[in-house]
Amino acid sequence: MGSLNKAIVVGNLGRDAELRYTPGGVAVSSFSVATTERWTSKDGEKNEQTEWHRIVLWGKTAETLVPYLQKGKQVLVEGRLQTRQWEKDGQKHYSTEIKADRVVLLGSRSGGDRSERGQQDDNEYDSGPAARPEPQHAPTEDDIPF
Repeated sequence: MGSLNKAIVVGNLGRDAELRYTPGGVAVSSFSVATTERWTSKDGEKNEQTEWHRIVLWGKTAETLVPYLQKGKQVLVEGRLQTRQWEKDGQKHYSTEIKADRVVLLGSRSGGDRSERGQQDDNEYDSGPAARPEPQHAPTEDDIPF
């Protein structure tokens, strides 16, 4: 049996998306999405736990979506997990992120309506392999989008 690397996250943006360009001119956007799990314990105590997910979006899709990826907006992100490693001041650092293949704009934290999200329900953007060129060199600290 083969393997599968797939991540699907539905949550709210923690900050506005940032847009940068690699030295080769490829657009890259980074943003974080919060997912919150809420539950009530057996004692009736309400609990919640929030997880933060780093998202990276490449190419034309990154350029197109940045104006819409604002703090508080709800999105669905589909992609694959990728862990990067770099060294700074002799210390190894690691970052696991979701390399987005698909982003769907769902609305705002308050629920939003169709007019707030745009004119159509299908605010879905696919950044498949053709739309997401990879950098042609080993990543450097300057390529890190956050």
